[in-house]
Amino acid sequence: QVQLVESGGGLAQAGGSLRLSCAASGTTLPIIAMGWYRQAPGKQRELVASSTSSGSTNYAEAVQGRITISNVSEKNSVYLQMTSLKPEDTAVYYCYAKRARFSESWGRGTQVTVSS
Repeated sequence: QVQLVESGGGLAQAGGSLRLSCAASGTTLPIIAMGWYRQAPGKQRELVASSTSSGSTNYAEAVQGRITISNVSEKNSVYLQMTSLKPEDTAVYYCYAKRARFSESWGRGTQVTVSS
């Protein structure tokens, strides 16, 4: 089982920036994708951004142009640089990691709160 530890959440003002980090450990198998989901109160968990080991990325339409995902494959880490934050970005952000032939592993989440 992969262990994921997120950090970097917190409180920011609208228009501000935050950087989330996630480090995976506990596996010798290659991680083929990492990314971030978020869940706001009363809403379903939704994809924010994902990144594969081959370098492809995918973003939710709501965050395109404001959020950048990057990963460091050799360190099994993924980062989420968030800029121009909006109150609607307020949510718990969850990191995930995917290994081939295994289901995703999830972190415990980190709270992001954006005040207007």
